Amino acid sequence: MAGGGGGLGVTAAPLPPVTSLLKHVKYEHLIAGVTGGVTSTLILHPLDLIKIRFAVNDGRSGTVPQYSGLRSAVVTILREEGFKGLYRGVTPNVWGSGSAWGFYFMFYNSIKTWVQGGNSKTPLGPSMHMLLAAQAGVLTLVMTNPVWVVKTRLCLQYSSSDPSHPSNNYAGMVDALKKIYRLEGVRGLYKGFLPGMFGVSHGAIQFMAYEEMKTFYNQYRHLPIDNKLGTLEYLSFAACSKLLAATLTYPYQVVRARLQDQHHTYQGAVDCIQRTWRFEGARGFYKGLCPNLCRVVPATMITFVTYENVWRMVSPPPRVTAPATA
Repeated sequence: MAGGGGGLGVTAAPLPPVTSLLKHVKYEHLIAGVTGGVTSTLILHPLDLIKIRFAVNDGRSGTVPQYSGLRSAVVTILREEGFKGLYRGVTPNVWGSGSAWGFYFMFYNSIKTWVQGGNSKTPLGPSMHMLLAAQAGVLTLVMTNPVWVVKTRLCLQYSSSDPSHPSNNYAGMVDALKKIYRLEGVRGLYKGFLPGMFGVSHGAIQFMAYEEMKTFYNQYRHLPIDNKLGTLEYLSFAACSKLLAATLTYPYQVVRARLQDQHHTYQGAVDCIQRTWRFEGARGFYKGLCPNLCRVVPATMITFVTYENVWRMVSPPPRVTAPATA
């Protein structure tokens, strides 16, 4: 697969060997990604919680609260669970989001540097950007899926949880990890992994759009494609790329959340898709989209702007070669 767009014909390659990849790992990308992910999560976690609760609400279960809209959800949670209720699952969300963004940026930039041969001014084109982002997404998902399972389940603990099923109630992140592993094994920690693999396309589309917009903008200004941009440009490109990716790939998040929900049982992703379609139609796959967009777009803007600026701060200055003396 050749790189598209304004690329230089860079040929798509399989995931680089670990030894080759390690040579190009730059931990400043990890630090900057973690910082951006943690910052956005702490600010916007309540919207993430509401999105998950909308996503798993199939309208047929009496064990979960019913919300008529975003405002209704906030008011109901505050009334029944207090302000603390809006931050259920925040600990694994911080761990998950911080580590996911950190690993993603590190893997993506390491593979990208390997493909470019260390020359950051080499354009790759949209198809190559999608391939690199997909590879980084798979590596990140393998490492973080258990954290997302825990986050989802903690977000789905309601004040009216059934005391007759204590295995569905968790005291915190560590307790959830222990109970899931003890009762469901490793397989329980990787529930939702298959739709999560489909979700790799989300990051691939987002990073492709983000990188291509930066490249096009710099080429339009006749500047190197790795030229630093201003905060407004980063915010705009991050928002546009996230809107595109989130709208196209949202159904997989609904399926993933329902598979991870401790209050429902499905035979697998296919069964979940079939039952959602049968009872709720196409609208069922877009439940929670509004609070999701209200959360992910500003979250991505915060994450990317924080990442870009922190990365520039922690990156070592370029080496300057002293002129030869006569």
